[in-house]
Amino acid sequence: MPLYEHVFISRQDLSNAQAEGLIEHFGAILSDNGGKLVDHEYWGVKTMAYKINKNRKGHYAFLRTDAPSEAVQEMERLMRLHDDVMRVLTIKVDEHAEGPSVQMQKRDERDDRRRERR
Repeated sequence: MPLYEHVFISRQDLSNAQAEGLIEHFGAILSDNGGKLVDHEYWGVKTMAYKINKNRKGHYAFLRTDAPSEAVQEMERLMRLHDDVMRVLTIKVDEHAEGPSVQMQKRDERDDRRRERR
């Protein structure tokens, strides 16, 4: 099955538990449609570059999935209809990266990689 990575932003007035509950909810939708949630990360509340629906901040969540395209389309459709979800981004990838995403890595680990590239 194809591999996907999703990032979605939910409203800032949700609690952390509610925001993480959305991850489980959308993972269950994938499972019901023949896919599976490989990994997920809750990135926390972050300030956005511009307002979305009169919100300056939002809860960011990252999902790695292994699902058929129909399951992904259904999950995206339900995300866009959900009142608490403000934005959704889905990317098809060749393989999932090992370990935590760049957002979850410590800042000093990111600085080390910058020095290695030079």
